[in-house]
Amino acid sequence: MADVEMTKRVVGDYAPRIRAERLIATSRVVLAGFSLLAVWLDPYTPTAHGQTLYILLLGYVVFALAVAAVVWLAHVPLAQLGLGSHVLDVSLFCVLTYLTEGPTSPFFTYFMFSIVGATLRWHLRGALWTAAVALVAFNGIGVYGSEVMNDPAFEENRFIIRSVYLAVMAGLLGYLGAYEDRRRREMSALAGWPWTTAREQMVPHPEILQSAARILAAPRVLLAWEEPDEPWLHLATWNSGEYRTWREAPETFQPVVAEPLAGLTFLSKDVRGQAPVILRQAPHERRGWRGAPIHPALQERFGIAAVLCLPLHGECLDGHLFALDKRRMTGDDLLLGDVVAHQVVSSMDQSLLSRRLRQAAAAEERIRLSRDLHDGVLQSLTGAALQLQTVQRLWEAEPDGARERVGAIQRLIAEEQRNLRGFIRDSQLAPAGLTTGTEGLHAGLRELVHRLEGLWGLRVMLQLDHLEEQASDALTYDLCLIVQEALVNAARHAAASDVRVDVASADGQVHVVVTDNGRGFPFLGDYDHAALMSLGIGPVMLKQRIKSLGGTLAIRSTPAGARLDIRVPRGPGN
Repeated sequence: MADVEMTKRVVGDYAPRIRAERLIATSRVVLAGFSLLAVWLDPYTPTAHGQTLYILLLGYVVFALAVAAVVWLAHVPLAQLGLGSHVLDVSLFCVLTYLTEGPTSPFFTYFMFSIVGATLRWHLRGALWTAAVALVAFNGIGVYGSEVMNDPAFEENRFIIRSVYLAVMAGLLGYLGAYEDRRRREMSALAGWPWTTAREQMVPHPEILQSAARILAAPRVLLAWEEPDEPWLHLATWNSGEYRTWREAPETFQPVVAEPLAGLTFLSKDVRGQAPVILRQAPHERRGWRGAPIHPALQERFGIAAVLCLPLHGECLDGHLFALDKRRMTGDDLLLGDVVAHQVVSSMDQSLLSRRLRQAAAAEERIRLSRDLHDGVLQSLTGAALQLQTVQRLWEAEPDGARERVGAIQRLIAEEQRNLRGFIRDSQLAPAGLTTGTEGLHAGLRELVHRLEGLWGLRVMLQLDHLEEQASDALTYDLCLIVQEALVNAARHAAASDVRVDVASADGQVHVVVTDNGRGFPFLGDYDHAALMSLGIGPVMLKQRIKSLGGTLAIRSTPAGARLDIRVPRGPGN
């Protein structure tokens, strides 16, 4: 229960209607209290209704205190209480005015309290209805005093002035109420700005332009923007529910907006004539500008007359949003337009960035697949081709050895076919015999070494140390491909016959050292990872794979062989 009460109290503190009722109730207490005090200090004359006046004001004070107590202690909107107290206020003010000199009564000004209260509660509608009732009552009291009672104190000029004053003040307060309604509607519309998802293919999404048109109260919206590295001017329109998008050559409407106005929010009631264009250069500063603000061809194609132009500057685009055919534009539309432009830019940046991420992911996936094909199937096919050349030489001299090698090639091709089927099915090409965890890494490396020894005629010494921790499938897969690439390079390019492979795990890294007795790389000496990358030397595919894993590669190259020092972070779950 305590939590419920606390929630009601918090909601009440922020509810606009409750805040308005509290303000009105507090003002009523002050008004009633000082009215009673003023009449007590300076009794009203004539005294025909003096006693009645005291009783009414005293009762009004009690009523004001009771309403204030209820309103301040309640934490839910009290619509009926507000309406009832408002009716009683107007009725009492009519009675007080009648009892105290009618149209010349000082209590006349209390009608303004009723109109202000109605404006706070019901905005324009409340102000107009309350003013109508007050005018009817005030004029009725005046006509009654003049025509029926023939009151000699009746002053026609004061009566007219007060009636007009009441009507004018009601109109001004009604305007403020309507202005408040409009601001709240705009804020609600901004709060309901549509969210675009990462999968949206349309840029901009139709809901973005629809929301911009609704908030700006524009029948039509035109969006023109350019994206970096794209030789196009993109255009999109929203016209009474119809959405259309296309692109043009940039020079078609170059520049879209006149250079002095390119980065400014501006509006014009008719760009076809010589009417000044109101523009906002800085907060709280507006001034006029004459000239053709929009490219004539763009203006003619879309029949642009009344326009509100909003510049768009985002991470992925630059352009302008045009709200067309908007009626009764004011300086407030410039500020509202800036907020809408910010929302449009944010939504489009999100969509364009998501599209870029999808494209980058697809490109990265293509690179990964090509690298995996190179390190897997293509390496095996290269080895098979070399074995076939050996078979040709042995076919006549050693037919048994040739048949044995043909059988090995058949097994190799069958194995790669199996791997290729898995690659097509899962988009992941894994070396044969791979399972999961430490056992998978041990078994995978041993199976890999055994296969490459037969395929390339190598003698490989494999040493595995401190790999007791579990390794993920992804790390196992990448380590096998790294070792495979290093061994194939040693056999194919360095003509090595003996290779030693040491694999160990320590300090959150997997350390792979591959040493061979070949002729080394075309360069000689020691090179760390930074030197290899800056000079562009070393095995390209191996460097790319190690870089993608966040690892490092160091090479020592001599005429008597090479040593590859590879370090790969294990990472979370590895």
